[in-house]
Amino acid sequence: MGSLLLSLFALALSYPLSLGLCCYIHGSSHSTLRKAMLVLVQFMTSIPTVIYGFVAVFLLVPFLRSFFQHGTGFSILAAGLILSLLILPTIVLILHSQFSQIEPKIRLTAKALGMSEAQKFIYIVFPNAKTSLLTAAVLGFGRAVGDTLIPLMLAGNAVSQPESILDSIRTLTSHIALVVATDSQSDAYLSLFACGMVLFSSTVAVNIALRWIAGKSEEGKA
Repeated sequence: MGSLLLSLFALALSYPLSLGLCCYIHGSSHSTLRKAMLVLVQFMTSIPTVIYGFVAVFLLVPFLRSFFQHGTGFSILAAGLILSLLILPTIVLILHSQFSQIEPKIRLTAKALGMSEAQKFIYIVFPNAKTSLLTAAVLGFGRAVGDTLIPLMLAGNAVSQPESILDSIRTLTSHIALVVATDSQSDAYLSLFACGMVLFSSTVAVNIALRWIAGKSEEGKA
């Protein structure tokens, strides 16, 4: 439940922002700012995950603790905010790739009709990229479910049912990392095999979803 809640929360934060960035990059006429934003997103992919977590431990967690006056600051909110930044480049680059494939095909037609960049994107590019919108969401969710360091460093690792986003949780990935590092004899160690099977099943489900989306896309083209 912790893995599912955190992943969905991060996706809910990241997806609208990612979509907004892509809409601006492809619908704006300010080429310099568009290129700068794309370079920034690409740069984010090169930042190690531990850096996100390390900075958040010393800046975000104390801020949340003092602002809300609840708990330790290590919570779903802290982990979700940073995890949303972590999956944002994945979603943005997938959408950007698809939009970039569509634009060259309709560029001359859009110019002949006197369309602006924003009109071309809203009325032609965006409606023809429905499949990529779903693909980006599925891959973003899979990326969030499979991450280990952010939940391990920021979610608090409490084995309990959360009542709000300010409570601590433990995800499957962080549970595996914690138990493997400290124990090899107890029942908790045996639970790792169940956790591994659940994570593997999640990966399989994501791949099946992508295959299904690809199949639907091919049917639509046919």
